[in-house]
Amino acid sequence: MARWSPLALVIGLLAAVGLYGSTAAVAAAPLTVAQAISRQDGSANTVGGYVVGQPTGASTVVRSGFPDDNALALADSASETGTSRMIYVQLTTDFRAKWGLRSNPSLMGTQIYVTGTLTPYFTPHAGLKSPTAITSTTPPTTSTSTSTTPPPSSCDGYYAAACNKTGSALKTALNSIIKNQTKLSYDAVWEALKVTDQDPGNSNNVILLYSGISRAKSANGGGNDNWNREHVWAKSHGDFGTATGPGTDLHHLRPEDVNVNATRGNLDFDSGGSTVSECTGCKYDGDSFEPRNAVKGDVARMIFYMAVRYEGTDGFPNLELNDSVNNGTAPYMGKLSVLKTWSHDDPPDAFEKNRNEAIYGIQKNRNPFIDHPEWVSAIWP
Repeated sequence: MARWSPLALVIGLLAAVGLYGSTAAVAAAPLTVAQAISRQDGSANTVGGYVVGQPTGASTVVRSGFPDDNALALADSASETGTSRMIYVQLTTDFRAKWGLRSNPSLMGTQIYVTGTLTPYFTPHAGLKSPTAITSTTPPTTSTSTSTTPPPSSCDGYYAAACNKTGSALKTALNSIIKNQTKLSYDAVWEALKVTDQDPGNSNNVILLYSGISRAKSANGGGNDNWNREHVWAKSHGDFGTATGPGTDLHHLRPEDVNVNATRGNLDFDSGGSTVSECTGCKYDGDSFEPRNAVKGDVARMIFYMAVRYEGTDGFPNLELNDSVNNGTAPYMGKLSVLKTWSHDDPPDAFEKNRNEAIYGIQKNRNPFIDHPEWVSAIWP
């Protein structure tokens, strides 16, 4: 009987659903601001973000009294005030009347998408210059697909069993749906992550979850400046290790810098703490870790998935949420109240939705909280 390598296994699974050998949706999403900041390489890309002010210098952004219509500052959160987490957008003559803040101060807080060249503006600040398009609606992707599949309805198809349910009944119904998955070996996870977390602007790279950095797919491993497999639900919380099942479930495994991964360790999630080296916007203390704003919702929805998928009925621990930190080796993860806020404030973006589709092609199951974010409060009011 032929033996398949981990790479061949993943490619075979993807080919069966048409996700390998094409650009697919994974490679077509607009960049987040954090991704754009990390890639000032002169490439042409579309960046999505919230208008948070007008840059007037390398470290100065004004939020009122706008002097002209020459530039915008974008961030991954409408409430962002840290200039290091903003990208500065040059507004050339063609775009000033419609998109300049002196003429249109009501644009503050609006989510927009800008296509231009990733290059420093007010050097050395990260910038997006020479725009060719600006829109307030998500631009069409460059996928080779001829149509876009909407998220599955809650009352037909994939989620039919969850229709009109709430609370524990909804949690049980979703578990019955998503537990039917194809399980990968831990070795196969390496190659799968190179597909699910592919950089939309560079098919040779993956995007690191917490830091937002684009790093070469080939730089996976355990050395300095490598990326490795981060268990967002820390594997010691329930002591499931790297066992096939929760230890290899792509819905909570993400690429991350080795050193940042070590800093996160098995900490629960909460707000506050000291700055994390090599991870702009991340914080940590003795009992918790806070990711950057752009992926707080992503982290929360991965944790919610794990708490629904693993109910102790198929040989794996019963994973549950609580409102604590310092959960140690108990099969719990917190802090629930904070995770709920993060999920609300950072709804699913194109990268997260495309990742869910790619995982569905490999594992044959979905994260229901990406398809239906409203189910978070329906289960954990």
